[in-house]
Amino acid sequence: MGSAEDRRQSRLKRKQRIRKKISGTAIKPRLSVFRSARHIYAQVIDDTSGKTMVAASSLDKAVAEHPPFESKVAKATFVGKLLAERALENGHKKVVFDRNGFLYHGRVKAVSDGAREGGLEF
Repeated sequence: MGSAEDRRQSRLKRKQRIRKKISGTAIKPRLSVFRSARHIYAQVIDDTSGKTMVAASSLDKAVAEHPPFESKVAKATFVGKLLAERALENGHKKVVFDRNGFLYHGRVKAVSDGAREGGLEF
């Protein structure tokens, strides 16, 4: 198995390949997901203006007030729903999903599933 730095470099290379192909606009912003060992972060970004329109993470007050989750995947699903709710309030229904170099599996997939359940269209 490679070192942590090798894995990080591989992820960043994958991220660059993905970002060459996708970017968010004001009409169809980019939903970007970042996963750390303990937390999950998601944001809706307009790349043309370089602004984050909506964000949600496992550090949000709404997540802290929720009863304890049975797993990090369940928490990630909740974060996805929370993000979708906030995005719809801001008038963003369609988004482009950016997995940020992470495998589309586990918590990253859970965020996208939660966002879809919350009403976002990919």
